[in-house]
Amino acid sequence: MTEEFLAQTAKRLTSPPKGILAIDESLSTCNKRFEPLGVPTTIEKRQEYRELLITTPGIEDYISGYILFDETIRQSALDGRSFTSIMKEKGLDIGIKVDEGPVEFPDHPGEKITKGLIGLDARLKEYKAMGATFAKWRAVYTITDTTPSEVCMKANAQIFVKYVQACQDNDIVPLVEPEVLMNGNHLIEKCYEVTARNLQIVFDELKAAQVFLPGIILKTNMVLPGQGADITVDHAEIARMTIKCLKEKVPEEIGGIVFLSGGQKDEEATMRLQEMHKLGSLPWPLTFSYGRAIQDHALESWAANPDDITTAQDALLFAARNDSLATLGQYKGEAHLGKGQ
Repeated sequence: MTEEFLAQTAKRLTSPPKGILAIDESLSTCNKRFEPLGVPTTIEKRQEYRELLITTPGIEDYISGYILFDETIRQSALDGRSFTSIMKEKGLDIGIKVDEGPVEFPDHPGEKITKGLIGLDARLKEYKAMGATFAKWRAVYTITDTTPSEVCMKANAQIFVKYVQACQDNDIVPLVEPEVLMNGNHLIEKCYEVTARNLQIVFDELKAAQVFLPGIILKTNMVLPGQGADITVDHAEIARMTIKCLKEKVPEEIGGIVFLSGGQKDEEATMRLQEMHKLGSLPWPLTFSYGRAIQDHALESWAANPDDITTAQDALLFAARNDSLATLGQYKGEAHLGKGQ
């Protein structure tokens, strides 16, 4: 492990005004997004769409790195250039999703743990040779009257430790993503309680294992009410509660924090990030690692007219720029490109 490399990479990835773009949807998730738009669910169409995202002119002004899926990191553009070589030319860091998804947690109905530790070291070595500088591992937690349990949160935290150690041993920055899902009708106070407890458990385990904290990125949910809750919480209050939770539970020495959009509308994700950066100085770099919240209008545009790449790329660039401005507290609330047009 080269601590200087890990710390510098984490800082580069998470320092405003840039953030990370997640295009690491699994095959099934990507296909589910294609189907309602009438896009064929083929490897060729996935390659075509990812090429659009990766080759967008000027995206590197707002994006520090992309998180890729295994299929994508191996693909090339139609002109023969590998996606990884294009990203390197743009100065973009290459990230890779390395978990293999959630599975049922034995004897704990409704709870999941994440698989993928078997063969992880070999996969990391291969990805490193392909140019990857960071990786992502996600665990998911659903809020109900009985979940998430302490046992489940601790089991996933212990898996995170093994993942982090494997990444750092291979000079790859681990992005740790313990996502408390928006599913449910819980109030924002319950999300705060669960997110805080989960982060406490995750970092207790990481500290006990003596991993290199400045070489870690936390990818986290915002503190939000459940999607089914019949209540509206303003952006400023969501920002206040989220920052309070993070300041209480996340070590100051961590390399940086990025937010997932997690089903929020694009404007909501942007505005809430903007409000956080109006709350004063923060102990760690804080930015975004959105997927759908940046991609959605570009995908819709491309699906409607696959030959008009420019309009789709303009939509991607516009969304990324808005989120970049939000990390500086300078977003003016412009409607995202494509709305009402």
